Amino acid sequence: METRVSLGALILSLVAFLVLPGTIYSQSSPFKGKIVTLISGRGAGGTGDMRVRAIMPFLPKYIPGNPTILIKYMPGGGGRLVGNYLFSRARPDGLTIGNVGGALLTNGYLRTRGVRYDYDKFIYLGSANSKTNYVLAVSSKTGLDTLEKLQAATGLRIGSLGVGHDLYINARIFAWLMNLKEPRFVTGYTRGPEMDIALLSGEIDARINLPDTILQRSPEWITDKLTYFHAILEIPRGHRTRHPVFNPLPSLESFARNDREKKIIGMYRTFRLAGSPYFLPPGTPPDRVKILSEAFRKVYQDPGFLKEYKKLTGAEATPLMPEEQSKAILNLPTDPEMAQLYKKFAGAGPLPPH
Repeated sequence: METRVSLGALILSLVAFLVLPGTIYSQSSPFKGKIVTLISGRGAGGTGDMRVRAIMPFLPKYIPGNPTILIKYMPGGGGRLVGNYLFSRARPDGLTIGNVGGALLTNGYLRTRGVRYDYDKFIYLGSANSKTNYVLAVSSKTGLDTLEKLQAATGLRIGSLGVGHDLYINARIFAWLMNLKEPRFVTGYTRGPEMDIALLSGEIDARINLPDTILQRSPEWITDKLTYFHAILEIPRGHRTRHPVFNPLPSLESFARNDREKKIIGMYRTFRLAGSPYFLPPGTPPDRVKILSEAFRKVYQDPGFLKEYKKLTGAEATPLMPEEQSKAILNLPTDPEMAQLYKKFAGAGPLPPH
């Protein structure tokens, strides 16, 4: 039997293909009708969680097939739990995406205890944040309103998330470079707001925090003089949140007494400039990697996302695109001596001698 197709039908088909490519593509998308689970390596409510929440409403519209995005929290281990899960248990089908802080790279690079993943085998999808600052905030209840008093005090209790987390490493580097006497690192918190409460209640004396988070979430720390600020870490060097309280703070760099100590700051910066990576399990099919990489790239450039990110986190987004992030990770430092020294900051042992 011979089938005849009219010229008009062919033209209509061609027009539909040209005008509605997204619709046709989405119908054949491997993500259509699927659920994509975004596994977050922290508890709900902190700044890291707000970064993820900012991206969630925008990601589905840039993935052909418009899948449902769900968030699952897996706090603990400075990102090691999420890293281990995605490396060995999650199906590499593009339907599971991890997101943690830079400690995923730090712990993987240093092969700290509990790491069962190879950080350089993950497939990276970029980050909404790369440039940032950290400040040492000390409760005004301590009376340590000057650097001299702070350095003369003994046993300052500094709150942090778990051993190996970015903020834990950060706190130990601050204490080491500022030559604090016998600091105590109080861990076990799963999110920033818990530490905020602990600081104001007197459970801890100090914590490391982001200036933008303080301005957005805890402005009373400044207006009511609930905390003192003593130093700021710039990432990258020279980048700083501009505010009358933070402008005059000495950079952490100014406390370094030699090249060895400067290299520790440089190493931390290198890890942190990779941002809070989104990543896929090794072996995810290239076609799905391409779709997701392009989707994240479009989200990072979406004006609506940039506005939502600012609203939820208090900071301007500083996106790192997937290819830039992958390149940065491949170029991590390879100095064995510095890696061993840095490992002491990520561990639970005493701080290294100067």
